Amino acid sequence: MKKMKNVLVLCTGNSCRSQMAHGYLNYFQDSLATIYSAGIETHGLNPGAVSIMQEDGIDITSHTSNNVDEYEGIEWDYIITVCDHAKENCPFIPAKNAERIHHNFSDPSKVNGTQEIKHAAFLKTREEIKAFCHDFVKEELVN
Repeated sequence: MKKMKNVLVLCTGNSCRSQMAHGYLNYFQDSLATIYSAGIETHGLNPGAVSIMQEDGIDITSHTSNNVDEYEGIEWDYIITVCDHAKENCPFIPAKNAERIHHNFSDPSKVNGTQEIKHAAFLKTREEIKAFCHDFVKEELVN
């Protein structure tokens, strides 16, 4: 039996992109890993992220916005940064054996305009994160 992996998804405020990735990583994997998400700051759950995930049948309403410091002492197998700001400003995370993966997803919470424009931005980011998480689980956790 394989050892459970610990996966940290890191973003700036742990409110939107990291929360979506957390939801999809949990959805796509079956007891292969414990998924955590955190930010270098905490901004609370973004209502747009919650809504766009619900549209795809993923409920993240029980997620909390956590600071990366709350997870000190966990042995990480993977640390995934989902925005350039978090990658560049993240405090040092001691993780001897962690594989660090970076993918900068656009921040839909920064988009201005009509509800349709905002929804389209959340949808685009969600679909990119969904594909990334599907591939990550298939390529990293299953093998």
